[in-house]
Amino acid sequence: MQKDLESVTEPVPSDGQLRISIVVPVRNEQGNIAPLVGDIETACAGIGAFELIYVDDGSSDGTAAALAALSPTRPWLRVVRHAESCGQSAAVRSGVRAARAPIVATLDGDGQNDPAFIPAMLAQIEAAGPSAGLVQGQRVGRKDTGFKRMQSRIANKVRGAILRDGTRDTGCGLKCFRRETYLALPYFDALHRFMPALVVREGFAVLHHDVRDRQRLTGVSNYGFFDRLWVGILDLAGVWWLIRRRKRVPQIVTEAR
Repeated sequence: MQKDLESVTEPVPSDGQLRISIVVPVRNEQGNIAPLVGDIETACAGIGAFELIYVDDGSSDGTAAALAALSPTRPWLRVVRHAESCGQSAAVRSGVRAARAPIVATLDGDGQNDPAFIPAMLAQIEAAGPSAGLVQGQRVGRKDTGFKRMQSRIANKVRGAILRDGTRDTGCGLKCFRRETYLALPYFDALHRFMPALVVREGFAVLHHDVRDRQRLTGVSNYGFFDRLWVGILDLAGVWWLIRRRKRVPQIVTEAR
């Protein structure tokens, strides 16, 4: 019987220290695998030990084969595979749970998020210390269609007015956060779109970093306007309720022995 989750695991460095885990959720992105892996490899060449975790969310094209072809020559590349598609938030969660570094970066698998910004975002969250839970990328020079940009602006203004998370672009997939902070968040489908508000809810600071948007490398988007409209409204109401129910964050002054 096929498992719901399969993974290829490579050993950690000999000193056991990984500085960052990079998680990339993908579904049917065969043509984007090799170029993006190459970009990530170049971007992270100087940051020390890292791992790259691709989460194949039930792809039906050649995504799995493209990843398998790259793995033998890249010991830092790991692959987690869902037996069937469960959505982007589920893929991100599988990747974060598999991550072995204390800090995780995520980016979309279509190539629009430029991994060249990962080192600066990593340095930013490390310099800020444990009070910072997330560095949220905010896109400049959007390469989407005019309709999609308008849709995003409206959604972000509505979300910002209701959640007051101080973030103008929560839809950017390029994020850098502490693994333990992410795992403390309440999980639900579309969590990745509301991370700034929920990180603040847990008592952590959210930092921002402007990032360059790029054209999708190949293929077409897996998302449409009507796929997310009504679900997004319900999600927004749910996150607002979660924030309202969190009166104060416990400050531990004494631990049990």
